[in-house]
Order: sequence, then structure tokens, then C-alpha cells
Amino acid sequence: MSAEFVRFLRIVGRGPRLSRPLTREEARAAMSLILAGRVEPAQLGGFLLVLRTRGETPEEIAGFVDAVRATLPEDPALPVVLDWPSYADRHRRPPWFVLAALLVARAGVRVLMHGLAGEGPATTRAALEALGIVPARVPEEAGERLERDGFAYLPVERLAPAFARLFALRPVLGVRTAIHTAARALDPARAPFQVQGVFHPPYVALQVAVQRLLGRRAAVTLKGMGGEFQCNPDKPVRVVVLDGGEPAERVWPAVPYAGPRHPWRDEPPELAPLVALWRGEATLPGPEAAVIATAALALHAAGRADGPETAERLARELWADRPRR
Repeated sequence: MSAEFVRFLRIVGRGPRLSRPLTREEARAAMSLILAGRVEPAQLGGFLLVLRTRGETPEEIAGFVDAVRATLPEDPALPVVLDWPSYADRHRRPPWFVLAALLVARAGVRVLMHGLAGEGPATTRAALEALGIVPARVPEEAGERLERDGFAYLPVERLAPAFARLFALRPVLGVRTAIHTAARALDPARAPFQVQGVFHPPYVALQVAVQRLLGRRAAVTLKGMGGEFQCNPDKPVRVVVLDGGEPAERVWPAVPYAGPRHPWRDEPPELAPLVALWRGEATLPGPEAAVIATAALALHAAGRADGPETAERLARELWADRPRR
């Protein structure tokens, strides 16, 4: 048993009248013990489930992020403009947003995507590899690719190994935990701009509050398809835009496309259609619209387009001029 960690368990677990959330400093100290391997498995599981049951606070998540950032290289040499976290661990449909990220990079916005390996045949990493983009092995290599290509993918286990091991608790506990919440806010390169997609609407407000505590000035956060930063082009999407550190809720318009509505819920988790669409070997109006809508919103998030019309026009130009290989 870790006697040091017991005090944090007592703070969060003493019942509805005696328990309270952790302060940011307490959360940082608790996560530092976890990352150092000084917490027993039973203690860790109980701690995370208590937070999951009553809901994490922005101060707790910010403290966790503080602790993880303290383990990162002091000078990761990552010239990032847009931070793009990808932490959905179960992929039930093709990750069309990957194509949107590549379009944004072609606009001169250096995009760092980081995340989990994930489960299933259509993960973020698998999609990138199918397009010929392999994960960076170390942060320095990611920096080189950002300089050369404008895009890099950095696995979380290469970025923060001790933190990455905590994601293995997902199948053991049966639910997502504060680890997933903190990962989306990690922003390892302290990029000036960020996009975030979450699974459930309440997490939008939580993530925005965390962004503000961490000093973020610009970001766009939404409830995305599959928990990723991906728009459904069939309907307007509510987003929270952080501009100058101040949040504002906006509605991003739908992107119309020809033909019947795409069967999003029935998409097979296959990568062949994604690769064929990128290469111009297949016509998929719905997914193409999703790529354009997502790229447009990301371009707006990165300060490259003032509003929806300008952003969509730029995204369509980038799509038409993409390298089909």
C-alpha cells in the first residue's frame, strides 16, 4: 500500500458529505505518484472510478496535465501550430478526420497529431500507415517531419510512456477514465492553436474550462463523431471557440453534398474506402463532405479563415489540389 496516496483517496472517497474534489496542486501530486509507479493497483483503480462516478473537475484534470507535462522532454523541438489529439480507443468507422488533418497541413499549418494505438482495423494510426505515414519514434523525429511535411503523428507511448501505460486500465475498469480526459488537453508542444473532439456533450464544457486553466488562448472543441474531432456534414454542429482565452458557443453549418445521406452509423470499419477517396479512386460524397467540413473548422481554429464560408472555400481548394498518392 502507498501511504502517500492514501490521503488523496480519503479526500475524494469519504462519502457525499466529507469528500471533496482535489485542488490542482493535489491532483498534480497524486498523478506524480501514479506516474512514478508508487501507487498500488487497487488504489489507482478505486481513485479513477471515484472520479468517474462523481465527475472530474477542471482543476483535477489541469493538475493531471501538469504532472504529465513535467515528465516530457524540456525541449521537444516540435514547431507545432495546431495540436490535434486523437484518443478514441475504439474505432467503429473510418477516421475520415485524418484526411482533414492532412489538408490543413497542406495549408501551411504544422499539425501534430498524438494519441493511442486504439482497437480495431480502422484506427488513426492504421489509417495514416495505409496512406504511407508512419508514426514518429521520438519527439525529435516528429519535429523533423513537421519541418519537412507539415504533419507528424506521435504515439503517446513514445511521448509519455508512464502515462500511456494507464490507458491499459480501460478494459480492466470497463469505462473511460480521467486519463482519457487529461490526454486530450496534454498539448505536448504548447501549440498556439488546438482542436478537440469529445464523446459526450458535458465534456465540452469540462475541456474548455481545462484549456483556460492551462492558459490556452485559442481552441475549438466539439462533440465529434466517434469522440474525435470530426464533423457530421449532415447537420450544423455546436462548437465552443476559445478566442483570446474567452469561450463563445457557435454553430458551424452543415456541408451539403449530392445523393442520399451517408449511412454513418452503418459504416464498416475499413480503411480501403478512405485510401481510395484520398487517391481519387472512389466517389464518396458523404465522407468527402465530412473531410471538407472538418478541415474547414480546423482551418478556422488555426486562424487561417475568418468564418465558415471562407474556411469551406479554402478546404475545397485544398481538397481539389491534394496529392493523390
